[in-house]
Amino acid sequence: MGMVAELERRQSAMELHIINSIQQSLDNNQPLSFQALASLRSLIINPATPDSTLSSVLDALSRSLQLNRDPVFLHHALKLLRDLASHRPHLSPFALDLLRSDSLFSSASPRLVGESLSVLLSLASIGNDIDAARFVSLCLGPSVSVRQCLLRNAEKLVFRESVLLAVFLGFTRDPYPYVRKEALDGLVKLCKNGDFDDRDVIEGCYCRAVELLRDAENYVRSAAVRAVCEWGRLLVICSEDMNKQDSSDAVFIQLGCMVRDMSVDVRLEAFEALGKIGLVSEGILLQTLSKKVLGINKDKAFKPVEGLDISASAVAGAYIHGLEDEFSEVRMSACYSLRTLTVFSLRFACEALNLMMDMLNDDSTVVRLQALDTIHHMATSNHLKVEKIHIHRFLSALVDSSSVIRSMTRKILKLAKLPQFKLFKLCIDGLLGNLEIYPQDEADVFSALFHIGRNHGKFTVHIIEEVSPEMEPASGGKLSFDSTRVAAFLVLAISAPLSHEKDVSAIPPRIFSYAVTWLGRISYGLSDLMNQEKLLAYLSECSRSSTISLADFKINEALLTVESDAPIPLCSKVDSPVSMPFWKDSGGTSDYHHQEFLSLGKSAAHAEYELGEHSELRKYVNLIFKKVKDFWSLVELGCTTEAFKGIRACKEEVASFTADSPGSSGAVAFTLQYLQVIGMLAKVWGHLRPTKMLNPYGVGKLELLFAKLDRRLREISNRFIGLSKGEELQILDLVLVACLLRLSKMEICCCNAAMKLLLSTVAHVEYLHKEGSIELSNFVTEVKKSLHDADSSSSSSTCKPLLFKKLLDSFSLQQFVLYGTPRYIHAELAVPSNDSENPLPFIPGIPASIPLAITLHNVLTESRLWVRISMNEESTQFVFLDLNLIRNEKRSINVVREFTFVAPFYRTPKAISFTVRASLGLECFRENIDRVKVFGGPKCELTYLCPEKEIFLCKSTEC
Repeated sequence: MGMVAELERRQSAMELHIINSIQQSLDNNQPLSFQALASLRSLIINPATPDSTLSSVLDALSRSLQLNRDPVFLHHALKLLRDLASHRPHLSPFALDLLRSDSLFSSASPRLVGESLSVLLSLASIGNDIDAARFVSLCLGPSVSVRQCLLRNAEKLVFRESVLLAVFLGFTRDPYPYVRKEALDGLVKLCKNGDFDDRDVIEGCYCRAVELLRDAENYVRSAAVRAVCEWGRLLVICSEDMNKQDSSDAVFIQLGCMVRDMSVDVRLEAFEALGKIGLVSEGILLQTLSKKVLGINKDKAFKPVEGLDISASAVAGAYIHGLEDEFSEVRMSACYSLRTLTVFSLRFACEALNLMMDMLNDDSTVVRLQALDTIHHMATSNHLKVEKIHIHRFLSALVDSSSVIRSMTRKILKLAKLPQFKLFKLCIDGLLGNLEIYPQDEADVFSALFHIGRNHGKFTVHIIEEVSPEMEPASGGKLSFDSTRVAAFLVLAISAPLSHEKDVSAIPPRIFSYAVTWLGRISYGLSDLMNQEKLLAYLSECSRSSTISLADFKINEALLTVESDAPIPLCSKVDSPVSMPFWKDSGGTSDYHHQEFLSLGKSAAHAEYELGEHSELRKYVNLIFKKVKDFWSLVELGCTTEAFKGIRACKEEVASFTADSPGSSGAVAFTLQYLQVIGMLAKVWGHLRPTKMLNPYGVGKLELLFAKLDRRLREISNRFIGLSKGEELQILDLVLVACLLRLSKMEICCCNAAMKLLLSTVAHVEYLHKEGSIELSNFVTEVKKSLHDADSSSSSSTCKPLLFKKLLDSFSLQQFVLYGTPRYIHAELAVPSNDSENPLPFIPGIPASIPLAITLHNVLTESRLWVRISMNEESTQFVFLDLNLIRNEKRSINVVREFTFVAPFYRTPKAISFTVRASLGLECFRENIDRVKVFGGPKCELTYLCPEKEIFLCKSTEC
């Protein structure tokens, strides 16, 4: 205790000495030295400094600002005030008063004025922190950066709309383009948040924005497009009822003129703006799909405001140009813009459908997906008319290599109304082909067949009559249990009694009895409509009666109507012994999907057993995940050492668990991988967002940490199957955090790549959210909102470290809950009878054959595997492993494949002996992300499934 008292006494004496020496200098009208300012900063950041001392510091800073006008000194004084306001919130009002003083804003240094303004805006609450006169005075000052900063942040200051409107309109004529852009963006925000009913004001803003559509700078034209869109919509609202249509058409045409701009960003803005115009006549819409001027639009012109005429022919072929654009981003934007306009006109939707069919051949997956999304929107709006020329394109999409494309195509077919039996039969054949090529799609294909059959009852009965011999038992009285095709026709057949069509012939009751033998797999596919108990009761009733109605079965007809493809939560927990146990989330919907095991011929009974076998293990690992959430709270408090100890103890605890059965091994592997990800994330977090002490790694060390974190995230995202959408979303939360941590540290960040990954991940999150109806975390919601705001206020995606650091503040690790039994994708690689004493023979200069004994666990047939063989860093080659061409492989019920693959190594050196290292990698597909430049090798990053195997080769004695 005596030592502590002595230290406190010395600390107080040192503080008193610093304050007295500074006060003495100020009393003698002497400016403070930089050493004195450094001493003041030490007092400010020291948490033990009492408030009385800090009050003396504030007084000293106030007096020194009056004595010293040197810009360098004022810059350091500004930093001290910022530190004081951030470290001591209760003293921030006094610090803000000094920041608002004339001492800083009257400085001759524009840089200092800009810094003062930035600090004030970041620390002060929204209000009258700067009066209108000073605001206008600073805007009219010589500093362009200050002017730009003020215009960008004007909405944070409480001014009258008239003041902001005059300032923004005036600076749209500024000679500096970045100022013009900020002024236009200010007008857009003012239009969204303001209340304008004066038509003259609205026309003036609209006309000024139209003038700037011809600006020389791309980013100014992009901002002008946004301004024309917002003020144009306001112009339509304030128009008389009889002129609203013409005004809306004029604004639409004005924006349509910009789709041919030389700048990609401007074209993107133009198509986004076109989709926001809600009231457009059919003639103008049809004109956008034809480069030739239509008869109804010849000599047709509009005059939204006095002195501004525009011809209808100006928008000719606007969407044709967008869909033929060389940049995939523009093509995707054009597809999305069409999506919002097809609801206004059935004829326009039919013409647009033909263009969307052509877009299904696009090279970019995201463009094809957006085209399908547009078609799906037509179907939900009852504006989809499918003809024979269209059905073949849909059938091609059903066998696309992308699972997302196939899924979206099936959603469209669920809603499609097919006028002819020939089209219906082609559609059914296409779905059967999809099931044959991609058996892992079984559940979704069954769901699509049920919806299509219910929508076309008469066609369903007709086709069942044709294929009924396939569905009957063989001569031995047994059904063909190994035929997925039979199961598909059974799903189609049992949908007919629920058809809305009248006079539908009855399906023979015995067909429903056959369907009971496939109960587990069929109920899994129809889980969005009914649970297994209800399905069994339905099949039992239908097998006893030749006719049945919805009223007989007591099913709510509204629940069987698919207006959108959102899951319908009819399932409830079933305790019947014939029911397959589904692991449910709080909403009651099925979370666990064991698609791959059904695809490889696993029996429903075995899958049912595995799903319920490891409930105790799931409880155990979920307790581990609960501990991890608590450890993350320590990381946020800066107690990283204690958190690491806890995570390390959890690893040892999980690693000691015996994992003899396949289900348990997957859960244990996933838990260990999750712990490694959290551990790496905690390391990066602790050094990029320190709270207790500053001990950052160097740039090189941080780069290594990020590389390890990226590898761990890639592994947990790609090496496990059977995860629910909710579980995938929680993993994507961690990917988003890693992206934001990278973007918050500019020294180690490749901004373009990191932003692409961030945007791609957010898009994937939105897709999963839409698919699973799962509520997003507050963190993801904030990220989406901030990215949207950044896009709307900037013509290009730029890295903003302060924004990303702010987003990280909203992150809070959610407790991970494991509902199902994930399967771990891994491999074993060996070279039989090969070691340093028994090398493989080779001839220098001639490719060497390397026999690899490969064992794959839980690897999908559609996966792209690569054998990586390297002799050194400069001599590496990749060999593609096509699983569809593997013959004589051994498979087990636990989805294990064993086979031998002879890999060639082409770069044999002129040496007596050498060694190579081989490993097996899984290609991770991400659109435009993680692309690697390897000639003849993978296009995307690899996740390696096994450790490297050292292989010994020796020159053949026959040489």
